[in-house]
Amino acid sequence: MVIDHPIFLESMRFIRSHLGANDLNYLEKKVLERLVHTSGDFSVQNLLEFSEGACEKGLQALKNGAPILTDTDMAAAAIKSMAENTTRNKVFTARMWDGENNQKKLSKTAYGLSEGWKELSVKNSGMKSPIVVIGSSPTALTHLIDILDNAKDIPSLIIGMPVGFIGVEKSKNELLSTDLPRIVLNSTRGGAAMAASSVNALLRESI
Repeated sequence: MVIDHPIFLESMRFIRSHLGANDLNYLEKKVLERLVHTSGDFSVQNLLEFSEGACEKGLQALKNGAPILTDTDMAAAAIKSMAENTTRNKVFTARMWDGENNQKKLSKTAYGLSEGWKELSVKNSGMKSPIVVIGSSPTALTHLIDILDNAKDIPSLIIGMPVGFIGVEKSKNELLSTDLPRIVLNSTRGGAAMAASSVNALLRESI
């Protein structure tokens, strides 16, 4: 059960009253509100992009017990508490699979995330396909997109919010060019907290 602090509730009321007009649906607005709350910045409204039905697909997957795979321990930590208090989805990180990386071309995170995806997608089918959350590593996002090309199984949802300057915007543009269900924060903005807050917004709506 999620019990909100009065200050959080007041913050959300403030955010709703100050957001500009938009065409977002109910769930998309919930994600936007959490991102504004996490960043303290209303300008993220202009950077946020959803594929059609992305939030609905992600929410249904969470309700069906889909595992959540993140690129960093920080994102995982930010999600675990909310997951435990809502639908109890299991949360995994790329680091759990990065120890066997013998491919010099891949970063440890890119390798670990792809191996984690392969294992979790085999164990979970249909609506339980994992939700992948990337808030740090653009190489992990790019490599995931590569291995999903013409793949039979795809994530229920990809949160594409790596942060930084090298390869970040390119990786997001690659994700946007696909038909994969996705939530993307354009530009160099992003981070573990932002990516996690997007999932937490959907977890809140699962109960």
